[in-house]
Amino acid sequence: MPDMKRREFIALLGGGGLLLAAKVKRARGQQAAMPVVGFLRSASLTDATQLIDAFRQGLKEIGYVEGQNVAIEFRSANNDHDHLTALATDFARRPVAVIVGNVLAAIAAKAATTTVPIVFATGSDPVRDGLVTSLNRPGGNVTGVSFFAARLGAKRLEQLRQLVPTATTIAVLVAPGSDAVSERRDH
Repeated sequence: MPDMKRREFIALLGGGGLLLAAKVKRARGQQAAMPVVGFLRSASLTDATQLIDAFRQGLKEIGYVEGQNVAIEFRSANNDHDHLTALATDFARRPVAVIVGNVLAAIAAKAATTTVPIVFATGSDPVRDGLVTSLNRPGGNVTGVSFFAARLGAKRLEQLRQLVPTATTIAVLVAPGSDAVSERRDH
């Protein structure tokens, strides 16, 4: 999935979590105030400007405009686990309408709340990461999207071998420590 389409999908997914939170509030009889989205990242926000722009655009496309009918609070732990836990706990305590985050942020948020909806995007396995109980039925207050690029690697290699059976060397570039590296070592 191209980067922009993936970003748009993540933004729309976060908006879906926002709609779910709004319905839950109405069902509980709470007054409809401007919902607050807690956007939480374990890493820096400075390298996520395109992701943030796509998130805002996706919300806008489904009728949520920052400052008009939704507020977005951006928080970054800058790779500090203790700070990430504190930020997730703060969002859960307030509570925000929905928490949107990367996998580490979602794990911290899940530990902080069982009631605030949490939406994640990950390239790893959300079941293995402990975010959801299964892909078919995530359960609890956590949902999201997973890009199983690493799992597709073996299938892609198999197809490449079928296309070019005489190839003697095939190289794959991956980030150190990624699921693609760890999964390949398991085989």
